Amino acid sequence: MASFNIIKDKQGYEEETNQKMKEACTMDGAVDWNGRPAVRGKTGSSVAAILILVNQGLATLAFFGVGVNLVLFLTRVLGQDNAEAANNVSKWTGTVYIFSLLGAFLSDSYWGRYKTCAIFQVIFVIGLALLSLSTYLFLLKPKGCGDEQFPCGDHSDFEITLFYISIYLIALGNGGYQPNIATFGADQFDEEDPKEAHSKIAFFSYFYLAFNLGSLFSNTILGYFEDEGKWAVGFWASTGSAAMALILFLCGTPRYRHFKPQGNPLSRLCRVVVAAARKWKVETTLDGDDLYEEHGKQCSQDQSRKLLHTQGFKFLDRAAIVTSEESNQIGEGAQNPWRLCTVTQVEEVKCVLRLLPIWLSTILYSVVFAQMASLFVEQGAAMKTTISNFHIPPASMSSFDILSVATFIFIYRRALDPLVARLRKKLTELQRMGIGLVIAIMAMISAGVVECFRLKYLRTDCATTDCESPSSLSIFWQVPQYVLVGASEVFMYVGQLEFFNSQAPDGLKSFGSALCMTSISLGNYVSSLLVTIVMKFSTRDDMSGWIPGNLNKGHLDRFYFLLAALTTADLMVYIVCAKWYKYIKFEAKGGDDDPSGDIGQDEHRV
Repeated sequence: MASFNIIKDKQGYEEETNQKMKEACTMDGAVDWNGRPAVRGKTGSSVAAILILVNQGLATLAFFGVGVNLVLFLTRVLGQDNAEAANNVSKWTGTVYIFSLLGAFLSDSYWGRYKTCAIFQVIFVIGLALLSLSTYLFLLKPKGCGDEQFPCGDHSDFEITLFYISIYLIALGNGGYQPNIATFGADQFDEEDPKEAHSKIAFFSYFYLAFNLGSLFSNTILGYFEDEGKWAVGFWASTGSAAMALILFLCGTPRYRHFKPQGNPLSRLCRVVVAAARKWKVETTLDGDDLYEEHGKQCSQDQSRKLLHTQGFKFLDRAAIVTSEESNQIGEGAQNPWRLCTVTQVEEVKCVLRLLPIWLSTILYSVVFAQMASLFVEQGAAMKTTISNFHIPPASMSSFDILSVATFIFIYRRALDPLVARLRKKLTELQRMGIGLVIAIMAMISAGVVECFRLKYLRTDCATTDCESPSSLSIFWQVPQYVLVGASEVFMYVGQLEFFNSQAPDGLKSFGSALCMTSISLGNYVSSLLVTIVMKFSTRDDMSGWIPGNLNKGHLDRFYFLLAALTTADLMVYIVCAKWYKYIKFEAKGGDDDPSGDIGQDEHRV
């Protein structure tokens, strides 16, 4: 009897110890730097997240310190004409977003998010340092050149090549880093814990705020120095900022939580399609009870959470049907992965297919966002830009967009979100993205109305002044359209970051963040295409088109109203896609002793 009590006490002690271990470790499968289950109190959380937010702000400052005035550098320092410079900047910007897909692939497949962020940040710093050195030593010749009045002389092929190598290293470094740092920051919070799950949602808002605050400094302080011809000072400041960002990131190494990469996602997706195609004649049940899932219970060491079966894309379910031949192979552990896939693998493909319509329907929003860097600036340049003798650069009006982002993030997190929580459960990411589209429509209407008034004031001015001159309407009439775009960003882009991070499978988290960046890239391309089409159809013998070189002879207001109409149509499509979308479902954590675990999760379903 005594020995029985000893055994019982020993079992109770082991169960208590195991329970304490479960409470001490995160429940989402995160590991620490040494590959052990991450201890909640010693890793991640707000300390690691703050380091990553500061890192993001400094890295953004460094990137936009180059990008915001690159077109001016190409014209004033390298002597390119406006069309060639604009084309080169577009190619460079597009390359940044292409490299984001490369960074996401390497992160999800092989390197993991921490290693990918560190490597691409090193490349980023090297590119900035090379740009700063080449500019200081070779490009700013003769001394003092590079401002609006004193362009620089000719340069050798070596100097030009060195410049392009440096800026494309910057594109590679920033592009590979950006889609991973947001996801890596979210990794520092355990979404299985209620408190940390709430902090994880808030993290994306603060991440986007850090991004905007970094760009604010670049658009104002660094932009001023570079506009005055002090290019080397601006580039060295960007290099120093990027170096500080890298050092801060590395300082947090012992504190970070990690998720191990799960191999090439393309091969996993292809296996499902091939396996389903091979079984195209096989029928499956509606509830999916005959589908295969791997042996073994989920535990903290298992990096990939299992996904529950969902309806839709029934053809793909065939990849997880177990035939009599494959049933024997399962027992021997010799099943062919190109013939039999798990439910989780099938659901990964379904997740990607469901995300694509949502992603496609947000591209037109990025067309609206792209106007801030192009037509909004041109519109502002055609307005009164002086107060007394002080000149207001039209591009600096984007500061109102950044301030709007900061204000609305505070309003949403501190006022709107708690208010909605009292009235109903919460605003979903899809609902918030829809609100962002509605506000974007309002922004385009506001811009169109301002343009109508600008042209009205211009016609009045023509009686006494030259009609080629800017309108007497103050540039500050643009403030509402910038504020509305900023408000829409808080709902759309922050909602996008949260949505793609939460709905992408564990092995494709960085890919989800890369989708956000590529939507911005495609938005710029669609905007350029739309302008080309509009000019082709609006230009007549007696008309200069809607968007001529001299806006006083055009109808920019009609283009803005066209964008508002297109965005309205896009909103209708988005609503249909959002209603059709089915949220991803993870299998509940649990084990043999855990009654909350899903029945049958420790054995495959046949």
